[in-house]
Amino acid sequence: MCYTDDARPPLPPIGGAAAEQGDMHLAAADGNRFMAYFARAAGPTGAGMVVLPDVRGLHSFYRELAQRFAEAGIDAVAIDYFGRTAGDGPRDESFEYRPHVEKTTPEGIVADTRAAVEFVRSGQMGDVRSVFTVGFCFGGAQSWRQSAAGHGLAGCIGFYGVPARVRDVIPRMEAPLLLLVAGADFTPQEEFQKFDGELSEAGVAHRMVVYPGAPHSFFDRTFDEHRDACDDSWRQILSFVQDHTEAAVSA
Repeated sequence: MCYTDDARPPLPPIGGAAAEQGDMHLAAADGNRFMAYFARAAGPTGAGMVVLPDVRGLHSFYRELAQRFAEAGIDAVAIDYFGRTAGDGPRDESFEYRPHVEKTTPEGIVADTRAAVEFVRSGQMGDVRSVFTVGFCFGGAQSWRQSAAGHGLAGCIGFYGVPARVRDVIPRMEAPLLLLVAGADFTPQEEFQKFDGELSEAGVAHRMVVYPGAPHSFFDRTFDEHRDACDDSWRQILSFVQDHTEAAVSA
């Protein structure tokens, strides 16, 4: 598990407000109905973000993170993975997520992400010109995979992703990637260096930032000893979004 119910997203360096936020449901093209949470920026920048959670799916950390993105001017929707197997009702920390994670498929996650991307683009969130994904742990790799899914994304951001879960789609990647790597993560650093080289060889635009000594799940306001890494992660995300907000292609 990546984040517990006690974890809190770090605050972005930009002060702002969410104009509106709340729970909602989305429907994928295959008929799957799943939980989501939206937050609309009071001062929108034209960027939108689809948040892909860790193995627990949509829980409090990601609802709050969507609000933090809205405060930074980025309209956001956080999604759940388990509508097909666990229904679309709320779940707390006691939820037995592992059997449901094992039943997810890349195709199902692509379909659910597409539904969220289309909602962000629909005008209901405002005038969003460019849509990004960001993911954590299980969602980190899933976020990078969306670069190859044909969503017309402006960029794909991942924390704590496992390169082995992404390699098969590298040849089809279109959107640039941001890799935010915990230096003391469970995945060996050699794997990330290899992944970096593979992306370069394939011509995939990307940026990799390593935080030496930072553990898995360091992006957490309760980890005060990793505040500098949290602050820099926000700077990296916001810079990446700003750099690519005008560069999205049409889906």
